[in-house]
Amino acid sequence: MAKLNDIPGIGETSLELLEAAGFLDTKVLAKANADLLTKELTKANEVLEITQNPPSLGEVEIWIASAREREGIVDTPSPVATPAVDSAPQEEAHSSTVADPAKPVNYEENTEVAAMLDAAPLAIPLPAKLLMDNHLKVSEIPPAILLSRYSGDLEVRVEDRTEAPKPQAKPQIRTVTGSGTVQTTFDAPGSRLDIDVSRIKSIDEIGPAPKKVISSKAGHEEDRVALLRTPREKTNRGKKPSSRRYIRGVLHSHPIGLYFGAVITLVLMAILPLAIISAALLLLSDQLHDEFYWVPKWILAFPIALPVIAIAYMIWGFNGRCRICGQRLFYPKNCLKNSKAHRIPGLGHIIPVSIHMILFRWFRCTFCGTPVRLKK
Repeated sequence: MAKLNDIPGIGETSLELLEAAGFLDTKVLAKANADLLTKELTKANEVLEITQNPPSLGEVEIWIASAREREGIVDTPSPVATPAVDSAPQEEAHSSTVADPAKPVNYEENTEVAAMLDAAPLAIPLPAKLLMDNHLKVSEIPPAILLSRYSGDLEVRVEDRTEAPKPQAKPQIRTVTGSGTVQTTFDAPGSRLDIDVSRIKSIDEIGPAPKKVISSKAGHEEDRVALLRTPREKTNRGKKPSSRRYIRGVLHSHPIGLYFGAVITLVLMAILPLAIISAALLLLSDQLHDEFYWVPKWILAFPIALPVIAIAYMIWGFNGRCRICGQRLFYPKNCLKNSKAHRIPGLGHIIPVSIHMILFRWFRCTFCGTPVRLKK
């Protein structure tokens, strides 16, 4: 079997167009129609953009003639040029010498083929850029079967598809239960669901639905917020609102830590001067024993206890803050204090607020004046 590139006039671009149109050898080309082949090559070139000048009709006719010469196919005389009387003897003579090749048949007009084409998937032409990106040659793509001019027997596969029967609507009946306003629809006898109507009870027979006690976190959250704002009723029972023992204000977030901070602050205020005086007396008794022989040895406990109390103050006293403004309550600060703050002339604000916390379990902030309580 001769190749297409052996035919004179078929170059590389023409060969690619012929392969794209489905003509792979001279045998197929010899059976082609020149007009149809020219149109197909033009369409293939528009899609693939292989060359700027597609083959003309004259070139295609020369290719087909060369292919027929190589395959040994002789052109039959035209019926127009030959009289009708002499056509029969000539056809008999021609059939005796050379066998007629299989003529292309247009199967697209066949109803079975049309049904097969309707059920077949749609073929989309590949763009030339996709072929270039994937390094594909035209010869690597399998040729399609052209049913408009197919030679030989064609296998048609058409399946007889019958639509599934639509489900019929189930007959229904309506039954009124105990209450006239409630209607229940049941399937008629013979359906898939068998329901015993006698076992159905009315709403009046069932009675009201049991009430469920919903335990949510909303109630506990409301109780917690109320406790933060006001103390419990038993806390101020029998106390006058004008009395200092009447606990008021918002609840502190760390009441125990603030209470220890007040105690440690008072102890530090008392032990700091005692530790300084004790250390001085012990030093004088050691240097001037005759004059300070009366200094007892047990006062050494004050200087020793001072570092321990100072550490406790750093833990509880220094971190004692107001719940509202966040200022340190037991740390001296040179600023404008609130007019309602606890104050003793000569002692300042820290000692009075600490004493008030310990005695009455509530206080007013030195800086914002808000009443804050340590007891629920």
